[in-house]
Amino acid sequence: MKDKMNINLKVKPVLDPEFVPPVLWNKEFRKKTAREGGEKIVIALERTNGTKSTYSTDILKNDQYNLNIKYVERLVKFLLWMKGGHKLTIAGNRNIAERIKELYSKNGLRAFDNDIMGRKIYARDFSVDFCKLQNIPPAKEISVKLGGNFDGCRIGFDLGGSDRKCSAVIDGKVVYTEEIEWDPYFQKNPDWHKKEIMDTLKKAAAKLPKVDAIGGSSAGVYVDNQVRVASLFRGVSEEDFKNKIVNMFRDIQKEWNDIPFVLVNDGEVTALAGAMELNDTAVLGISMGTSMAVGYVNPEGNITDWLNELAFAPVDYRDDAPVDEWSGDIGCGVQYFSQQAVARLAPLAGIKFGEKVPFPERLIEVQKLMAEGDERAAKIYKTIGVYFGYTVAHYSDFYDFRNLLILGRVTSGEGGNLILSTAKEVLKMEFPELAEKIKFKIPDEKNKRHGQAVAAAGLPSVRH
Repeated sequence: MKDKMNINLKVKPVLDPEFVPPVLWNKEFRKKTAREGGEKIVIALERTNGTKSTYSTDILKNDQYNLNIKYVERLVKFLLWMKGGHKLTIAGNRNIAERIKELYSKNGLRAFDNDIMGRKIYARDFSVDFCKLQNIPPAKEISVKLGGNFDGCRIGFDLGGSDRKCSAVIDGKVVYTEEIEWDPYFQKNPDWHKKEIMDTLKKAAAKLPKVDAIGGSSAGVYVDNQVRVASLFRGVSEEDFKNKIVNMFRDIQKEWNDIPFVLVNDGEVTALAGAMELNDTAVLGISMGTSMAVGYVNPEGNITDWLNELAFAPVDYRDDAPVDEWSGDIGCGVQYFSQQAVARLAPLAGIKFGEKVPFPERLIEVQKLMAEGDERAAKIYKTIGVYFGYTVAHYSDFYDFRNLLILGRVTSGEGGNLILSTAKEVLKMEFPELAEKIKFKIPDEKNKRHGQAVAAAGLPSVRH
């Protein structure tokens, strides 16, 4: 068929050989465009603080509509969840812009993205417009210095889907860490969430002579300590979310006498933790846990205002890729780099679980099998490693990084080492220049599991 691309992987995932990496698909598309002729388009994303991101590329001429739409739509999806924006403008091709507008409308195939990007994150209607190339708005990016404050007595916390972690830090010295299992996803009572978080903070406070500041990280989108979007609270009704969850952390701050309090996405803290440990910048941090979190510290050592919510960004371009149960889209990162990936791959490896066995328990069992040298478990981690190698190359087309840090439950034990060694092999085989440039880092077990909570403690600046 005209809209099919011939993609050949030098390394195939052993349990999932039909995997189609975007980095290779896009490479073939661009070769085809250079060979057959193309036309320029520019994709622009605008955010409520006045910042704008632009991305320039070429699409095929000769009316190869299906290929162009697939290329642009998947690119738009990636850029939306990487950078964020409530207004999308496509310059250069009206037909493409109109089709993207239809797909990303309130009733379109990407209605989820329309709702999250518009009403929930940026509190306004999401829009898609067309303009001529000469009228595209110029890019305007910002970055800020965040973290690295360890004076005084501090609490740091990290809220994951399977556990919540907490640390107590005195003048940079960690005096206490704790990890508590919980299951927040389907808890309907917002007061339950607040109580559990408060209990964790109180346990850390008991190890300190006083509390000068609190810093936290959690999966989701947070603006000025307000919860905009977070899977942790998906069980809460929309009304309770609006009335009790949105300002929950501001309310918690008040209960701690309004001391400095900063809450950010856990991916950003992953990257900060990596920058601290490596004593370097240009860090892409990826946490593979209950979900997938990504953070970025740029070459200047700063945090951007990008979303970096790559759990929703596509990493597999095949037409029958696994479906994300929340967004309804296919081939999203969460299905490849989280405990959901382990649960999805386990049956393909011959490891059977009952349908009612929770994903965290499935991961624990696979980790036990891996520790025992079970080849079935090794195939799961090798498969994730192949996914990861090709996806790291894909990310390098959008992020400027030289350090790659991975954390999270999925990377614990020998399985994490196998993921990294396999990913390195993919880069060496397919992208040798990246293999030379990118340094992989997997922290020791304590830093891997608690590093985010410790780094989060350094987020607020203490007022003097």
